[in-house]
Amino acid sequence: MKKRIWIVGGSSGIGLELVKKWLERGNSVIASAQNASHTKELLALKLIYEKELQIIDVDVTSQESVTKAVHQAWKRFDGLDIWFYNAAVYEVMSIKEWKVEHFEAMMQVNYLGVVRVMTELIPYFEAQKSGRWIWNSSLSSYFGLPLGGGYSAPKAAMLNLAEALQPELKGKGIELQIINHGFVKTKLTEKNTFEMPELMSPEDAAQNIIDNIGKKYHFEIHFPFKLSTFLQTLRIIPYKLALTLTKKMLPK
Repeated sequence: MKKRIWIVGGSSGIGLELVKKWLERGNSVIASAQNASHTKELLALKLIYEKELQIIDVDVTSQESVTKAVHQAWKRFDGLDIWFYNAAVYEVMSIKEWKVEHFEAMMQVNYLGVVRVMTELIPYFEAQKSGRWIWNSSLSSYFGLPLGGGYSAPKAAMLNLAEALQPELKGKGIELQIINHGFVKTKLTEKNTFEMPELMSPEDAAQNIIDNIGKKYHFEIHFPFKLSTFLQTLRIIPYKLALTLTKKMLPK
């Protein structure tokens, strides 16, 4: 069945691959990012999917930009079936490399961005009485890992918020779903100098997401199996043991 889908963070990586795959399946897709209208890959897709693909710029750190984009996105296809939040920024930082502006940027995009968009979207979905919100988070939301706390902290906040909102939204006919995935080969993870276990391509990650979304609704989608199992285990075992294990991840 054809869906109307808005992807916020759809100009690269997993987001761009989802745009491609959902268009191939005959859906109507709105791709948004800060400079989406100047993204070569999206403009090339627009030539192929002239009516099915719409491109809207949005800066998720600006309430004015978000308000404008939400209004535009809802009108393009007379409503939305799926809102997919994929926007994210990432910096690897040891204590010596801490910069407050990096922490602020990751909090603004990785967490407050989703809050800004959902606050504007909720009246539309409430009136429609149906729809699905899908937030792309990270397996790092389970447990803080060395050098990655600036990224994982807002992702953990996103997960906690989703847990809190899901029961209330379900009562309004809105399904909220969180995706916790592992390492994906993108511009963000190119910053990592450490080994990334079970590293996936954006294409494989996007396909995994689509396959799981198509199944019976579950609040959380998580993959790959080994890494998600390890990080889930860190979350439930005593801190003394968990922190001993994560200490071994520090660079020599």
